[in-house]
Amino acid sequence: MKSHGQSPISVAGKLINYSPHPLLNLLSYVFFFVFGLTFGIILCFHYKSFSFNLQVTNGQFSIFTSQSLLNQPPLNNTSPPPPPLKKPTAPKTHDEILHGMSERELMWRASMSPKIKEFPFERAPKVAFMFLTRGPVILAPLWERFFRGHRGLYTIYVHSDPSFNGSEPDRDSVFHGRRIPSKVVQWGNVNMIEAERRLLANALLDFSNQRFLLISESCIPLYNFSTIYSYLINSTQNFVESYDLVGPVGRGRYSHKMGPTVKLNDWRKGSQWFGIDRSLAVEVISDTSYFPVFQKYCDGSCYADEHYLPTFVSMKFGGRNSNRTLTWVDWSRGGPHPAKFIRTDVTPEFLERLRSGGGGGCEYNGERTNVCFLFARKFTYNALDRLLRFAPNVMHFNR
Repeated sequence: MKSHGQSPISVAGKLINYSPHPLLNLLSYVFFFVFGLTFGIILCFHYKSFSFNLQVTNGQFSIFTSQSLLNQPPLNNTSPPPPPLKKPTAPKTHDEILHGMSERELMWRASMSPKIKEFPFERAPKVAFMFLTRGPVILAPLWERFFRGHRGLYTIYVHSDPSFNGSEPDRDSVFHGRRIPSKVVQWGNVNMIEAERRLLANALLDFSNQRFLLISESCIPLYNFSTIYSYLINSTQNFVESYDLVGPVGRGRYSHKMGPTVKLNDWRKGSQWFGIDRSLAVEVISDTSYFPVFQKYCDGSCYADEHYLPTFVSMKFGGRNSNRTLTWVDWSRGGPHPAKFIRTDVTPEFLERLRSGGGGGCEYNGERTNVCFLFARKFTYNALDRLLRFAPNVMHFNR
């Protein structure tokens, strides 16, 4: 037959011509074709993993989708090069101390110590000033002058009574946002040591902190920042006062229940105001052998703040300790507390005497020196105006 050699399109044309309503049939074919094409395009957009290709070859329709290509090998096996490695940067520091950790998690996190000594970023070693207060830092204006111009070389942490609800220092103050989560502290109680450990743990979260100072609310600096910073950073020893004292306020406070972990011959006494390096700070907050003994048996008239750290350091790290404190106090008037200094006590001559070692000398890095005390206490708030008046000249705060 002749129809065998004809194309499908010509045959379809003849069928339309032979139909009783050729125009109607043609419109029907066009309608169904457009409807099908539109429906297919909608499906392709709905399922984005498919790509739609329509080809007409020799009067025939061919449809290809991306799904049919999934099992084919890729034309090019090469992938784009990875982005260049970024230079390590120092951890970000914040104006406010916010970490949201429980105390147990805080101690665990702070006890971590990197084994690689070289830092992967540029940083300057910092000194952590840890203020243990009942309320605000009452001599803050003096400390503001002390810290001025040395941002990046220090960090501040304030542990005040949780009941203290005073106004937050101004945003431009060095004390703004520097309060850490705190708990109640009672004089002579072991919770005083807990507060010190809490301060140390928060300060240890900053890897740039290399020296740690415990400061009271009534402390003043006796030198400018540059002198104190250099003295601490370049020191080869820690500054924890520790000595053996026979009598009721020394060995008489020891409890035999603390043995055999802590024996009477191990018992030491000293000032609670210390200056220590990072490695010792990690050891203090990681101590799970000696501190629990003090928590359990050093109560009442034991005064843990005067015995725990002197005993612990003497037993474990005596070789790296200077056995002296950096904070001067006056016990000459007797009683359970050192003397307080009011406005009329503050004179340039008095401050100069404290700066010259309190009348004696000491050893620093194996050599004799007159610079023995970097801080002094206890100064009252009403002494602040005279301290601010004398500080620029006597203490050289402007240098």
